[in-house]
Amino acid sequence: MATPSATPAPASNSLVRALGVMDLTWLYLVAVVNLNVVPVIAVAGAPVLWLLGAAILFFFLPQGIGVIELAEHLPGEGGLYLWTKDAYGDFHGFLCGWCYWMTNMFFVPSLLFYVTGVTSYIVGGSTAAQLNDSRLFFFLLPVSLLWITIFANVRGLGVGKWVNNIGGIGALVIGGAVMIMSAIAAFGHHGQLHARDLAPGGMGALPLATFGVITLALVGMELGPIMGDEVRDPLRTIPRSVAVGGSLCALMYTGCVVALLAAVPGKQMTAVQGLLQAIDGMSGSFGIAWILLPLAILMAASIAGSTSAWVSGSARILFVCGLDRYMPKALGKVHPRHHSPYIALIMFGVLASAIIAMSFIGASVQEAYLTLLDLAVALQMISYIYLFLSLAKRAFSKASAPKFFRRPVLQLAALAGLCTASLGFTMAFVPSRQISSIGAFELKMILTLGFILALASGLFVYYSRLRAEGSGSGMAAPSARGSDAA
Repeated sequence: MATPSATPAPASNSLVRALGVMDLTWLYLVAVVNLNVVPVIAVAGAPVLWLLGAAILFFFLPQGIGVIELAEHLPGEGGLYLWTKDAYGDFHGFLCGWCYWMTNMFFVPSLLFYVTGVTSYIVGGSTAAQLNDSRLFFFLLPVSLLWITIFANVRGLGVGKWVNNIGGIGALVIGGAVMIMSAIAAFGHHGQLHARDLAPGGMGALPLATFGVITLALVGMELGPIMGDEVRDPLRTIPRSVAVGGSLCALMYTGCVVALLAAVPGKQMTAVQGLLQAIDGMSGSFGIAWILLPLAILMAASIAGSTSAWVSGSARILFVCGLDRYMPKALGKVHPRHHSPYIALIMFGVLASAIIAMSFIGASVQEAYLTLLDLAVALQMISYIYLFLSLAKRAFSKASAPKFFRRPVLQLAALAGLCTASLGFTMAFVPSRQISSIGAFELKMILTLGFILALASGLFVYYSRLRAEGSGSGMAAPSARGSDAA
């Protein structure tokens, strides 16, 4: 292991430090607040608010604590990949990073499906009904949007961050509009949500199958440290942006879910277009139906920003794996002009396009969307289990001095995060009521997840041997670098 240094070393890979506090705050807002997930959560009914509150307290808050603390120790490019590698060795670091970027191979298509659903909703009428059932439409538009996002990020974070910033602003405007309209409807006694709907019942009344999606909805605080070598003054910038961005995200999710429950009857809500249903219904009742189109356009911009954020973060994991020689070394190349990990970005685009095509095998559009979401949950929770295990090792080790929080706070955060991430992983295998074939769903989940983990292990063994051969011939393999101020 490299000798720790007191300050972050300049990146030898020519990455540019383009992200400040506000850039990361908007990044967190657009990455964490995924408007496409709000209907999937709200469709479970009013009891889901208890699960959302528990997830914010026992998963989202510990996540913020863990990200700030671990980024203080290792602020370099790669984030949780570096943290896990430092705590548990190269194999676990690789597996954590692999699950993380593979998560977004499934999650990014689900975002793009939602943009496509928004587009068909705007069209309206019989044409919308035809588009909703058209697999060709739900393939061509997402793939086109994906590659537009890829090439924007190839131009570098100086360009890509503006896609994120605009998306964050769009999410804030849409969330604010939905919450304001819902509040007006509630005061006028036209809301669908009542206090009695929130009465706590037994555990059987809680829609636990939705908990995995809720935990997936609340991930994203690690994105800033993943781009650690592209953040200005990361030891100051990351804690501030996590605190501000995290608070806004918790407020937005809670407000939007409550607004959707109040605006759309549960039996009429759909997983792909529920938020637009709420805007359509409320704006029509207020006599401002014209607002639907601009808000729908803003929603598409918001989801495009979210797509850009997750594509960018995933590419950085591929990038550092390429630098470490645990994946093809070409992934570690930086564009000579735009200073972006362009090979990693293009590879992500190719693989995500293939997954969009394969997701329709034996499934309707809605089932393809929900299956992609559940696979993303399972993979993301594996990487988050590693994140909280890395935090636990520092929190419970007397050899590691806390940097930002006191040791008891770190210990509680690590234990709470581990428990909720494990529960979220388990719940990913419980199908929602909108899945028609439970057997096919479970088989697809188990086989796909097993294949992904087996492939990761095989690649690690293969590239480890190549590294060993390179070292034996006098060619030392470079590694992705972070620094530990311990």
